[in-house]
Amino acid sequence: MQEAPSDIPREGWFKSSYSGAGHTECVEVAHATQRTFVRDSKDPDGPTLAVSHDGWMAFVADARRRSPR
Repeated sequence: MQEAPSDIPREGWFKSSYSGAGHTECVEVAHATQRTFVRDSKDPDGPTLAVSHDGWMAFVADARRRSPR
């Protein structure tokens, strides 16, 4: 098993404003100095995905382009 990165933030996590009223299928995001972290809001102690800031911004831009208005 791979060790968790030591720079995973303990605070500063947030959910998208599009997460809906039920908040049952959400991800949380936190921005750190070197990376952006993503986790399942229902399992905050579970696996955490770490991506570069550029990678995160590319993902968000693509999601916005694809989202229905």
